[in-house]
Amino acid sequence: MAKTALVISAHSADFVWRCGGAIALHEEKGYEVTVVCLSYGERGESAKLWKNPGMTLEKVKTERRKEAENAAKALEVTDIQFFDLGDYPLVVDQEAKFKLVEVIRKVQPEFMLSHSRWDPYNTDHMYATQVALDARMIAQAWGHNPGEKILGAPQLYLFEPHQTEQMEWKPDVFLDISPVWEKKWAAIQCMEGQEHLWHYYKNVAENRGNHFMRNSGGQSGGRKPTHAEGFQSVFPRTVDEL
Repeated sequence: MAKTALVISAHSADFVWRCGGAIALHEEKGYEVTVVCLSYGERGESAKLWKNPGMTLEKVKTERRKEAENAAKALEVTDIQFFDLGDYPLVVDQEAKFKLVEVIRKVQPEFMLSHSRWDPYNTDHMYATQVALDARMIAQAWGHNPGEKILGAPQLYLFEPHQTEQMEWKPDVFLDISPVWEKKWAAIQCMEGQEHLWHYYKNVAENRGNHFMRNSGGQSGGRKPTHAEGFQSVFPRTVDEL
């Protein structure tokens, strides 16, 4: 059985900016990565599209889905799913939450990825992570749909938010994504509705590459990747050596 990972993305572009490198890298390592987009970001994260004459909500959703599917293809995502729950605000009722639980149990991820726990600029983001934590908990419950295979205890990594100093986000893991940077850059450029973010996240990846080097040994033997991504782990990690 292939190893698996699960990304829970509030909007259809979030997985690209924040963990596209991790997705592409693990796909190359043989993982099967599933991405769940809870919404398309059609109302609050599609300003460029809304400036076009005659634009409607359904047209925006169609364009955002197309962008996300193209980005997923660039990253070689195994499976991408769209829950279409709306945004600004994102609302996940019990039926939708149980649907996410079904996905988690089916995927049985080695690890999960979602947003920072705090984001006053975009409460959809931190709400998505609370939903991820709730669904993870339910998926572990023997009494939820007895007879199904329950979830173990996958790590939940919080990917980098847009303005880290405001988000109470402190990375404790840096991932070298240099080998797959061109795939992430291609995926970023698929998100035409938010072109203003392309170079911002290119700079983030370059800066995290510097941080990787510093924390892997610095000038005294540290590896110097061109690009990296940072993550914050929610749960203690169990290791045999440091």
